[in-house]
Amino acid sequence: MKMVVGVVSHETNTFSNVPTTVELFKLWEWERGQTILQKHRRVRDPLGGMIDRAEELGIEVIPSFAAFTYPNGTITAETYEAIKQELIEGIMEAGEVDAICLVLHGAGVVEGIDDLEGDLLHVVRQVVGYSVPLIATLDLHGNLSDKMVAEADALLGFHLYPHTDGYERGIEAVDLAYRMVRGECKPVMYLTRLPLMIPTSTTNLSPAKDINEACWKWEKEPGVIDCVFFHGFPYTDIPDVGVSIITVTDGDKQLAKRVADDVARLVWEKREEFSPQILTPGEGIQEALRTEGRPVVINETSDNPGGGSPGDGTHLLRAMLEAKLENVCFGFIYDPEVARLAHQAGVGATIDVKLGGKTDTLHGEPLSITAYVKSLTDGQFTISSPMGKGTRENYGKSARLQIGGVDVLICSVKSQVLDEQIFLLHGINVLNYKIVGLKSSQHFRAAYEPISARIIPVDSPGLSCLQLSLFQYKRIQRPIFPLDKETEFIL
Repeated sequence: MKMVVGVVSHETNTFSNVPTTVELFKLWEWERGQTILQKHRRVRDPLGGMIDRAEELGIEVIPSFAAFTYPNGTITAETYEAIKQELIEGIMEAGEVDAICLVLHGAGVVEGIDDLEGDLLHVVRQVVGYSVPLIATLDLHGNLSDKMVAEADALLGFHLYPHTDGYERGIEAVDLAYRMVRGECKPVMYLTRLPLMIPTSTTNLSPAKDINEACWKWEKEPGVIDCVFFHGFPYTDIPDVGVSIITVTDGDKQLAKRVADDVARLVWEKREEFSPQILTPGEGIQEALRTEGRPVVINETSDNPGGGSPGDGTHLLRAMLEAKLENVCFGFIYDPEVARLAHQAGVGATIDVKLGGKTDTLHGEPLSITAYVKSLTDGQFTISSPMGKGTRENYGKSARLQIGGVDVLICSVKSQVLDEQIFLLHGINVLNYKIVGLKSSQHFRAAYEPISARIIPVDSPGLSCLQLSLFQYKRIQRPIFPLDKETEFIL
């Protein structure tokens, strides 16, 4: 058996003023050929799962093309054309194949194309036809479309947020493709969409936890292959934005509909429970100081680079400095200019700089600071978090600055914090600090929940803030909850 694999993954925040270009993809991943296998083999991500499982089954794996970058604004038309060309050329060079497994996202938006994934799957079909099994894994933050469902044989979404099950979804994709090629199953899908948007919601807590348990209960029923609760990505202003349920069954469309509709009713019943408790940075700091034990993690949800925010926001850091805290660390601010100045000055120097706030003013004004340069690094390390464990990261020139009683990390590549490795790289053991401030919505929990005394999310203006009413939506379908409280959902 011969199988093509590939990656085209981007979560598009259409409110961002930073267009997504080829150059931004190349900061993270833009690869052809065998390098893809070398980079992902035995790495806990969806492609790693596909590669490892295929090789275990004796399947010949043909890598086509892999493109991934962190969330930013709308993908430029030129960038998407380059992606399509690379992927299709990779698939065509593979010759006749038995199946195709792709790692997609589900919330990609291109200039003039609201549904990157639906369009891309259609382009692939024009090349290979509809007899070749085509399976894709998706992030649970995908905004699902009818076109995606029509073009793929199966769409397998992450169940968990943090996304610690991407590897397993890759394995599942290969297993399903293997069964299809052997004539052992014929998957069909049903999509139920709800007039509902939800803020980022971790799946180890209710209500998302309850929805997943309902999905898993259905998956134990005969004929049900998969049932996924897609949270959607609310920072994408397109008509198909929102929560959805996809069920995959073995040849039984009516069963797929019954399962998807049943889970969708449960989601709708619990819609009010997704409204988060909102704390300002100042309130979060006071809560942390009242908490026994350490470390207490304060995560700045509103400037989460994993949701398309700039990563150089200053709201939380400003509050920490104004509170004159001691034994506190913060990681990290994306500011290549300050990182460069720190490297030029050298360890032991004192520098006067304007830190952060360089992308826009929504996420906070630049901070005028005097800082001591404590350590300098190349920003390279290996992820130890259960999410993406084994992935090599490179944040470029990085620095640890001491500003009063706060240790602040500065890096040259935008990213959210997934684990403690970026701190350890700069000589900081987070276990010794009372408060750890970081930029992330939920993914950090995979590494930090086991080691933290408490986690306190804080919110302020930003492109990934939890208060969806603050966004100026123009293209979404109305009415939609929670923007329109009287919204009805009728199946």
